[in-house]
Amino acid sequence: MYWWWRGKCNVNRENLMRMNSIGVMGAGTMGSGIAHVAILSGFKVHLIDLNPKILDSALHSIRKNMDRQVTKNKITENDKTMALDNLILSPSIKDCKNKGLIIEAVSENYGIKSKIFKELDSICSPETILSSNTSSISISSLAKNLMRKDKVIGMHFMNPVPIMKLV
Repeated sequence: MYWWWRGKCNVNRENLMRMNSIGVMGAGTMGSGIAHVAILSGFKVHLIDLNPKILDSALHSIRKNMDRQVTKNKITENDKTMALDNLILSPSIKDCKNKGLIIEAVSENYGIKSKIFKELDSICSPETILSSNTSSISISSLAKNLMRKDKVIGMHFMNPVPIMKLV
């Protein structure tokens, strides 16, 4: 992912540094999988969910899946340790404030997604890219009431994210 941002986007140094820091909204199956892949790729990730039990479950799942990757020699124990050091769990959307990219991966519910996007639009830098992992909701409809319509994208990950190499 990093080479794509560095090679294709015309961003200043501050924005490039923020691209190394990602917010993932929603710590369910998709959100935890997205966080897993992002931290293994060297990104700092704030995994956000309002429910602390879901955050705990996400961390357990990420560790278990990385243990499996170590056992299969896909990654080293050091890779796992370094990746987990890049993960921060949080119940607060405000922790997305200084991120270069936010990937929303909450329930397929327009009302929930729209509320999250409006709040992100009000707290994030104008350069922050807001992405949705939706498979059925129009990206244009999520962006229509935001100030940054040109910074809203769809980014659909396949499940299970750490195994499927398709976005």
